[in-house]
Amino acid sequence: MARIVLFLGLLFSCLASMAWAKEPRTVLVFGDSLSAGYGIRIQQAWPTLLQQKLGQDWRVVNASMSGETTAGGLTRLPAALKQHQPELLLLELGANDGLRGLPVETARQNLITMIELGRKAGARVGLIAVRMPPNFGPAYTTKFDAMFGDLARQYKLPPPPFLFEGIADKPELFQGDQLHPVATAQPRLLDNVWPLVQALQLKH
Repeated sequence: MARIVLFLGLLFSCLASMAWAKEPRTVLVFGDSLSAGYGIRIQQAWPTLLQQKLGQDWRVVNASMSGETTAGGLTRLPAALKQHQPELLLLELGANDGLRGLPVETARQNLITMIELGRKAGARVGLIAVRMPPNFGPAYTTKFDAMFGDLARQYKLPPPPFLFEGIADKPELFQGDQLHPVATAQPRLLDNVWPLVQALQLKH
């Protein structure tokens, strides 16, 4: 009888521990080739480095896709939110809109809709800024570059970090296309994004 009681006690203890075990919280990285690890191993890309930095209490899902525009991202985001139910949503989109010369207002509206979808799904949303090369002309580049900060102020988001801060003027840190950072630049990209992640963790 004593053995049965002991066994039942251990069983209930194990079941209680399983019930109270914390599920890792999810960070959804939703971007383009700059976050998808284009030209390098995915293990070297900054979202993977983010997972290593956050540890086992968080699960980083990298749903980035090379060539993605804000329009393409908008079509994919609802399913990704439903599947992963993220606590944090990092939006790194817009570069391909700019490189194709698509209207800034269209990209802006797509990002607005994604911010609102993320919030409706219960996620805390952060924007990661990119910039256009000067050869696109000052009228376009100025409007494009201002888009991220404007949206952050409008929706009271943390200040968007510039993904290429500290490396944009260092061609040796980019692949041959001079668009995609090499593996050795990825820790710097993470350093740029990290304050945003910290701000979102503290934001309730």
